[in-house]
Amino acid sequence: MKNLKKNSIILLIITFVVLVCVLKDDFPSIIETLKNANFFWIVIALLCFFIAIAFEARAYQEIIQGYAYKYQFKQAYKMLLITKFFNGITPFSSGGQPMQIYMLKRDGVRLTKATNIIIQNFIIYQLALVVFGLIAIIINYYLELFTDITLLKQLVTIGFIVNTLVMVGLIIISFSSKFNHFMIQKGISILSKLKLVKNKEKKQKEWREKVDDFHEGAIYLRQNKGLCIRTFIYNIIYLFLTYLMPYFVILALAKKEVNITPLTSICASAYVLIIGSFVPIPGASGGIEFGYLKFFGNFVTGSLLKASLLIWRSISYYLPMIIGGVLFSTNTRKEDIKCE
Repeated sequence: MKNLKKNSIILLIITFVVLVCVLKDDFPSIIETLKNANFFWIVIALLCFFIAIAFEARAYQEIIQGYAYKYQFKQAYKMLLITKFFNGITPFSSGGQPMQIYMLKRDGVRLTKATNIIIQNFIIYQLALVVFGLIAIIINYYLELFTDITLLKQLVTIGFIVNTLVMVGLIIISFSSKFNHFMIQKGISILSKLKLVKNKEKKQKEWREKVDDFHEGAIYLRQNKGLCIRTFIYNIIYLFLTYLMPYFVILALAKKEVNITPLTSICASAYVLIIGSFVPIPGASGGIEFGYLKFFGNFVTGSLLKASLLIWRSISYYLPMIIGGVLFSTNTRKEDIKCE
């Protein structure tokens, strides 16, 4: 709980600093732009977000039900909103998955199965993320949407490579348990000799168990190709709707026709979130905002750009954080999950 309060305070400070940096040079114009917003398009952006969460929840629900557990859609939806809170207050969004495992275990799912459920969804989500990132890179290569932001393009490349390596690592784990055990044994032994790891045997045992969990989860997915395909499609739709949100936000604020399309919104959003995936600050604050201003700045400028950032960030980050925090603080166990 102390860490929760500490991270929340840090997040508030970072948020304040970021907002000051965004607003300080053009505050009156930004407020005027926000006052004249078309709420129809803002509602569409909100619907995109909540429908996207619905597809993400459906992916989780199908994987959980694959283990012969009865799990309601509303439970999965609530779990994901609470996850948004814990992802939002922890660096690299590291707090969400442990909370998901805790909630599944509390609801009656065995710990090993709860871990496998989260791992399986992570494998599929990572594959969808890499596929979307690759599509965005290919589109930009042919259409040259972002030609004047070399540094950010390099950061996107690094982020894409990191996500791809994670995906490749997961595939290696899924196909070769013996190889992974060998690498863990040797790797931890080397780190122990370098005095970087204490209690070598304990660490080796912990990592062997983690690899076995990944391996078991991957085997389950390979044996259930229909489930794998369906949950992959759900995650693709989730990302698609998430990446469309800035397009509708900009439509809500623009007084005249703007040079942005659903395709350019998807590409820019994919780039922004790839950069955000390796910013070591809760919510990737600062990095996300900087990336948004630079990439979407190719299509809109001035107060419109900054006002759209505020609304988009509010819908995609601050709103789910608030909802997730409220759900977490009031969360009580009303249903038990029972094995069929």
